[in-house]
Amino acid sequence: MDIFSFVELFGGLAFFLYGMNILSEALKKTAGGKLEKLLKKATDNPFKGLLIGALITIAIQSSSAMTVMLVGFVNSGIMELAQTIGVIFGSDIGTTLTAWILSLSGISASGNVFLKLLNPKCFSLIFALIGILMIMMSKKQKRKDIGTMLLGFAILMQGMTMMSGSMAPLSEMDEFTKLITAFNNPLLGVLAGTVVTGIIQSSAASIGILQSLALTGKITFAMAIPIIMGANIGTCMTALLSSIGVNRAAKRVTVIHIAIKVIGCFIWLVAFYSINAIVGFAFMDKKIGIVGIAAFHSIFNIVNTVLLFPFSKQLAKLAGVIIKDSDEEKELFLDERLMLTPTIAVAESVNSVSRMVSKTKGGLNAAISMLTNGYSDDDFNYVVHNEDKVDGYEDHIGAYLMKLTTTQHLNEEDKNRSSKMLQAIGEFERLADHALYLAKSAEEINQKSITFSPYAQEELKRILAAVTEIYNMALDAYQTDDIVSVMNIGPLRNVISEMCDAYKTSHVERLAQGICTAEQGFVFNDILYSCGRIADHSMNIAAIVFRFSSLNQKSGSYMHDFKQRKDSFSEKSYQEYYNRFALGELEA
Repeated sequence: MDIFSFVELFGGLAFFLYGMNILSEALKKTAGGKLEKLLKKATDNPFKGLLIGALITIAIQSSSAMTVMLVGFVNSGIMELAQTIGVIFGSDIGTTLTAWILSLSGISASGNVFLKLLNPKCFSLIFALIGILMIMMSKKQKRKDIGTMLLGFAILMQGMTMMSGSMAPLSEMDEFTKLITAFNNPLLGVLAGTVVTGIIQSSAASIGILQSLALTGKITFAMAIPIIMGANIGTCMTALLSSIGVNRAAKRVTVIHIAIKVIGCFIWLVAFYSINAIVGFAFMDKKIGIVGIAAFHSIFNIVNTVLLFPFSKQLAKLAGVIIKDSDEEKELFLDERLMLTPTIAVAESVNSVSRMVSKTKGGLNAAISMLTNGYSDDDFNYVVHNEDKVDGYEDHIGAYLMKLTTTQHLNEEDKNRSSKMLQAIGEFERLADHALYLAKSAEEINQKSITFSPYAQEELKRILAAVTEIYNMALDAYQTDDIVSVMNIGPLRNVISEMCDAYKTSHVERLAQGICTAEQGFVFNDILYSCGRIADHSMNIAAIVFRFSSLNQKSGSYMHDFKQRKDSFSEKSYQEYYNRFALGELEA
């Protein structure tokens, strides 16, 4: 075996890892929102989680990617630790499919056209041709993704072929035979499998290398079995690295993943080799083929699941003992690890925005309550703290979405959802700001013992009721895409605008007549200003919802067009709101 064989070996490994990467990424993009929907079903039923974990890992062809996703989900509060255990077990089973696919390379054609087509050396080249044609000629992104998937598989199999070819000269080397006999020692074999897999961070790749070695005819069951065990431990390295910088609950996901592999390997070593010492398995010294390697890889993970799955609660407790709770846990809304699956990252951004909307509404409700029902220190502190939280949401979600949209490929639906969120979060933050302004006005009224005249009190009662309705309509419409509510927001905003102008004028007249004081006037005008701005930001939210609705076919000047719309519906809606909130105007 010369230097060129080593070049071919490592070049083949590079092709294998790169092909696996682009295949996995393309599969995740093609699966789209199905991954998100599947994971949301992994609730309190561990058996359902096991099935879902296996299906998703088969879909994305990477147990490491699945575990990294789970770390991100727990870190973001999307999943509870207990929900991930079944998924981890399922992922361990699902990842064994790759070894079975690689075992197809051992098919001998023997002049049979059908068998020759089943050999990856043949059909992977066909996949490559189809894939590159789809990438170059298709206009739809989904077809391009499918083409990328086919091309990735072809590159992966080409890498496997190159590794197998580089191993061929080893069969004639006595030195190689002497070296691999050392792996008859189970502990040494486990260590070798763990180290190699930990370095390349892919159990599929290390199993692929072992299958390539098996083609030399020099690998026995006794050598391969401990290496396969070690490969299953080494694959935890990716999860271990992904747990750096996450909260304690997310770290426990990695602990459980490692515990399953280490405990399973320990049980196998003790039980399997104890029985072998007593009975003496006849197959141990026989040559193992690539199908045999795939079979044991599956058996190892299936038996581990059967043995350890009933102890899921104990595994969670073990993780809790190793990673103890802390009173000071940094709050994270979104985790960048979720960007490995862009569709899920967008979906969880939507969930974070929903929490932001809820906090915005809570702050506004508390501020309005202080003006209508009386000042409260608890409500004031809540509004102040809440406004700070909403600011944090805007910064975090905005930065996250910007990085997601600039570094990852998003399908058209996810692009629209991301754009909608980026435009809306600033409006939510401004609503929270005006909730704080209203709360400070309530605080000033309380501290200075300001009492408004009956006229001013009635005006504030009316406009605060109208403002409460408009921001509730806007925030709810954003969450539900309720176009009927969106269409009603413009007319109500016009009514509120007219109310603000009219009430400012009437208050000036009351000042001139001595009914109200200048001190009252400053606070009164501050409240009216915030009410007007809340209505404006609610209108902006409505325009954003309308732009991304199925009804809107325009772009560019949508904000102006939507705000200036005049039709029979808006006129009727305007009159209804005017009669409801502004009818029977008071005389100063």
